[in-house]
Amino acid sequence: MAGKVLSLLPPLLLAVAGLTGLLLLYVPTRDVRELPALKYGIVLDAGSSHTSMFIYKWPADKENDTGIVGQHSSCDVRGGGISSYADNPSRAGQSLVECLDQALQDVPKERHVGTPLYLGATAGMRLLNLTSPEASANVLAAVTQTLTQYPFDFRGAHILSGQDEGVFGWVTANYLLENFIKYGWVGRWFQPRKGTLGAMDLGGASTQITFETASPAEDPANEVQLRLYGQHYRVYTHSFLCYGRDEVLRRLLAGALQTHGFHPCWPRGYSTQVLLQDVYESPCTAAQRPQAFNNSTRVSLSGTSNPALCRSLIMGLFNFSSCRFSRCSFNGIFQPPVAGNFIAFSAFFYTMNFLRTVMGLPVATLQQLEAAVVTVCNQTWNELQSRAPGERARLPDYCAGAMFVQQLLSRGYGFHERAFGGVTFQKKAGDTAVGWALGYMLNLTNLIPAEPPALRKGTDFGAWVVLVLLCAAMLLAAFVLLLRQARSAKSSGAI
Repeated sequence: MAGKVLSLLPPLLLAVAGLTGLLLLYVPTRDVRELPALKYGIVLDAGSSHTSMFIYKWPADKENDTGIVGQHSSCDVRGGGISSYADNPSRAGQSLVECLDQALQDVPKERHVGTPLYLGATAGMRLLNLTSPEASANVLAAVTQTLTQYPFDFRGAHILSGQDEGVFGWVTANYLLENFIKYGWVGRWFQPRKGTLGAMDLGGASTQITFETASPAEDPANEVQLRLYGQHYRVYTHSFLCYGRDEVLRRLLAGALQTHGFHPCWPRGYSTQVLLQDVYESPCTAAQRPQAFNNSTRVSLSGTSNPALCRSLIMGLFNFSSCRFSRCSFNGIFQPPVAGNFIAFSAFFYTMNFLRTVMGLPVATLQQLEAAVVTVCNQTWNELQSRAPGERARLPDYCAGAMFVQQLLSRGYGFHERAFGGVTFQKKAGDTAVGWALGYMLNLTNLIPAEPPALRKGTDFGAWVVLVLLCAAMLLAAFVLLLRQARSAKSSGAI
């Protein structure tokens, strides 16, 4: 008996090897390779309303090749954006300490010295730089002083242009969704054929739209040409300063004070004291600023839950009357027709997520979105509070925010019903936040090279065929051996 079992072992082992080979076809190669050492990079996204720190990691042996960069951890800085410390710059630097201390723990100590650290400031600092270049420089100097005290490889604190913010957001989204290059299961890189996604970002002080286009832009200021992994991309981009969520709310507040004496976008039953300094200190409300007013004056303002008046107030933010190009989005800015699929993130995501999850309203079509906005704008203060008791601070502004998003997409950018169906609203791709920060670091650390690494276009069918044939041959050999053993055993029994 023992002899028969032993005689069956070779073909059984061969069969197991063949089956194992077939199973391994379904396991990504990266999962079975020995993990290489990791490198890290840190980006501080100094937005208008707050600062976020993102720590990224990637295999050390892939730098200058492909990267495979993902988010390691993140930290939200307490308090406002660094531009809010214009009158006390040292506090801007001090505000970053808690998150930087976390970075000391999150990045292995032996990697501290070689970890690049960047701070990029966006529209809040762009506005401050417009009104007070000296205050802007003082804030950047203060955060630089704090950042240089840490053992990381600090590479500067800079104010990004609106164009940079838009393009790096587009790069981040398409990198994370593997639209530039993809890692195959056989350990090789190939360029997928699915094309790129457009990207829309809605921050606190500005909003950006960026997408690939086949034709040259009629306004060269709106075109960026990129070479990534050996492929050429012609990208349309524009950033609208003062059209971020916080600045839009401020402008609507100024308009409500100037025109109505009440706020049609706020819910009925809600009222508050408005400090005029908070309304008119921004350059975004300069055109609405009274010739004479007392900064310390507080004005009582109440909501009326009026969707029609709210829409009218918001449409006053857009100028569609003049365009010197073949077509424009608004304010005389050239924009080709939106094409392809889009990803919308930051406040776009939070606004749509509120409508879907808190209000329980469908928003899959423009018609549904418009109906959802009207529903929210008809809610009273008590009705809204009963739906979202934990969001009291932002609750009065969801009607205005949702109405603005709906008008910006449909009227401003020109999304029709079919094009809107290609827009997804999301915060992350996998475990990594979508925004400009990753694209910024990928660019500065050369983790997206201009020339391609060793890669193959399309799917690696040759490797598939070879592996499948090898595994099939092993299985066939095993069955032949088993059949021979069975015949031999039968012959022995007959004798």
